[in-house]
Amino acid sequence: MWIGWLELDILLGDVHSLKEKRSVVRPLVAELRRRFQVSVAEVDHLDLHRRTAIGVSLVAADRGHVTEVLDAVEHFVAYRPEIELLSAHRADRTTGDD
Repeated sequence: MWIGWLELDILLGDVHSLKEKRSVVRPLVAELRRRFQVSVAEVDHLDLHRRTAIGVSLVAADRGHVTEVLDAVEHFVAYRPEIELLSAHRADRTTGDD
């Protein structure tokens, strides 16, 4: 079993309040969950209105699938016109006896 995670540091576009931030971040999180069947949450910069960090994780039977899904998530976020992806950090681990 493989566990993979990705942390995306994001700069939001024309956002001037925490309420406007929610109107960008909530749909993004929901779309990532729906499209890629992953666990997603806003994990940092909660008090800043133009910045956010999104954490994404998944469990799969093989490393290739984990890598494929995390690549797709990163690509999806990187090409959103309303946000700028500042950085992406990822890791994957196996569990059990190899």
